[in-house]
Amino acid sequence: MGSIKNNNSRRDFIRKTSLSATGLILLPSFLKASKGLIAGANEKVNLACIGIGNRGGEIIGEFGKTGLANIVALCDVDMGAPQTVKVMNMFPAAKRFQDFRKMFDQIGSQIDAVCIGVPDHSHFPITMHAMMLGKHVYVEKPLARTFRENELLMKAARKYNNIVTQMGNQGHSEANYFQFKTWVESGIIKDVTNITAHMNSPRRWHGWDPAIKSFPAMESTPASLDWDLWHSAVRKQHNYNKDFVNGQWRCWYDFGMGALGDWGAHILDTAHQFLDLGLPEEVNSLKSTGHNNFFFPMSSTIEFKFPKRGDKPPVTITWYDGIDNLPPIPEGYGVSGLDPNIPPPSTGTMEPVKLNPGKIIYSKDLTFKGASHGSTLSIIPEQKAKDLQSQLPQVPQSTSNHYKNFLLACKGLEETRSPFEIAGPLSQVFSLGVLAQQTNGQLKFDRAKKKITNHSIANSLLEGAPPRKGWEQYYKV
Repeated sequence: MGSIKNNNSRRDFIRKTSLSATGLILLPSFLKASKGLIAGANEKVNLACIGIGNRGGEIIGEFGKTGLANIVALCDVDMGAPQTVKVMNMFPAAKRFQDFRKMFDQIGSQIDAVCIGVPDHSHFPITMHAMMLGKHVYVEKPLARTFRENELLMKAARKYNNIVTQMGNQGHSEANYFQFKTWVESGIIKDVTNITAHMNSPRRWHGWDPAIKSFPAMESTPASLDWDLWHSAVRKQHNYNKDFVNGQWRCWYDFGMGALGDWGAHILDTAHQFLDLGLPEEVNSLKSTGHNNFFFPMSSTIEFKFPKRGDKPPVTITWYDGIDNLPPIPEGYGVSGLDPNIPPPSTGTMEPVKLNPGKIIYSKDLTFKGASHGSTLSIIPEQKAKDLQSQLPQVPQSTSNHYKNFLLACKGLEETRSPFEIAGPLSQVFSLGVLAQQTNGQLKFDRAKKKITNHSIANSLLEGAPPRKGWEQYYKV
C-alpha cells in the first residue's frame, strides 16, 4: 500500500501547485474530465510499459511521439528477444523487468500509468494488478479474453473510480468516431436494422491442417524467455512451441480471440457504442470451415442478434472472416479501394482485389459502407450520397489521438474515449462470438442475468477455467 500512497501524494502535490499558481481553470465541455482537476500542464506521465515486443513496441513508440510520457520501466517475459532488445535500446534510461509483479514491488511509487501490450490471455491479471495499485491503465484490445474477465474489469473500474482506463482500439479517437457520433445525433444514421462486418485477409492459421488432434510438439524454450510466467493466470500449461508466441498465440482458443477479437474492435466499435447495442440475445455460428477443438476456423460467419433498445429497432450483425468467405455486397457499393488509414495485418500486406476490412450498415432509409479503424463512412449508392451532401452536418476534428487522449486524461485534461465502461461490453460481445465458434452452434443469451440459457458447456465457458494457484487474487473485486 505504500506505493499507492506515495503516488497519490505526488499527484496531489502537482494538482495543488497547479491550482494555486493559476487558479481554477474552466475547460470547454468536450475537454472536461471526470477523474479530477488539472494535474500540471507541463508534467509528464510516468509510464511503465508491459509487453514491449511486436505490437507492444509499436504502442510504446506511439506514446513516445506524444511528448507527454516519461517511459520509466520496460517489462516483458522475454527481455532477450530481438524485438524487445530493439525497444530497450530506444529507451536506455528505463528500468527493466521480466515480471510485472516485481516491477510494481520495486518501483511502484514511480509509476503513474501503464500500457499493456501482451497476449490476450494476459491482459486481465496485469490490468487488475495495476488498478489495485491505483495506476491508470491503457490495455490493447480486446479488453480481456473471457466474458467474466471483462465483467470483473468493469467492476474494478467502478470500484477504483479515480483511475483512468482506455482500451487500445485506436480508431476510436479518429475521424470515424466523431463522424459516427455526429451522424447519429443529427439523425443521418437512424433505424439501423442490419450490419455486415468483414475481415477477409489471411490469418496465421490459414496454412495449418484443421484436422489436428493435439497441440504442437514441444520445442526447446529460448533461454531468455520465462515460459512459466508467459502463461500468466492460465491453469492449463503447455509445452513451449514457436507457434504459441510472437503473435501466434492469437490462433489458439486457450490464448487468443481469433480474427473477431483482433479486428472486431476496429470495425464494430462505433456502431456498438452509438447504437447502444449492449449485449446480444442470440449468437449463431452460421459457418465454421475447418472447425476443431484447438484453434480458430479457417472461415467463420457469426450472427449476433440484438433486441430493440427504446425506440431503436432490433439489429442483426453478421461477421465474416476467412479468405474464401466474402459477404454479399449491395447494389451500388462501388469500389473497395485500399484505405491508407488501415494498418496491414501482421500476416502481410492487403490485397487490392479483396474486400477491405470494414462494414456495411443497413438502415430503414440509407445504406452506408465503411472500412476499419478511423476510416469514415460513405452513403451508397453514389448518387444518393450526392443528393444528401448539403444535409450532412459538420463533423468536429479530433482533439487528440488515442494515445494522447489517454495521457491527457491521466493529467485530468480530457476523458478517455474507450474507457472500460464502453470497451467492456464490446469485448464481451466478442467473447460470446468466440464461444459460438468453439461450440459451432446457437447460443441463447439472457442479457439481464448474463447467462447462456441453452448450452451448459458454453455457459460454463463464460467464466472460464479457474486461475492457477497464486493468481486467484485478481479474480476478487
